[in-house]
Amino acid sequence: MVFYFTTRCGNYTIYMGKDKYENEDLIKYGLPEDCWFHVDDLSSAHVYLRLKPGMTLDDIPEDCLTDCCSLVKANSIQGCKMSSVYIVYTRWKNLKKTSSMVDGQ
Repeated sequence: MVFYFTTRCGNYTIYMGKDKYENEDLIKYGLPEDCWFHVDDLSSAHVYLRLKPGMTLDDIPEDCLTDCCSLVKANSIQGCKMSSVYIVYTRWKNLKKTSSMVDGQ
């Protein structure tokens, strides 16, 4: 079951997969207006921020970025134990899934 939350600013929905199967569902059913977040170079949850039509990455409010980054870090087995991690994010449409990738990758 994919989790979903409303951001603190109340205007956006966040979706999160807790395991590789839920992450796979998010990859499969994402929408072009979704923004994907992940801890760089570590295993972590996939977090998607559903943007408003016409929004760009530069338009994401800072509190929404903080919510998404906090969720990704907190749901990384290794990342949650580190004082800081790098978080990467991009539009869902930029993700490329190939047949050689395992579930959730």
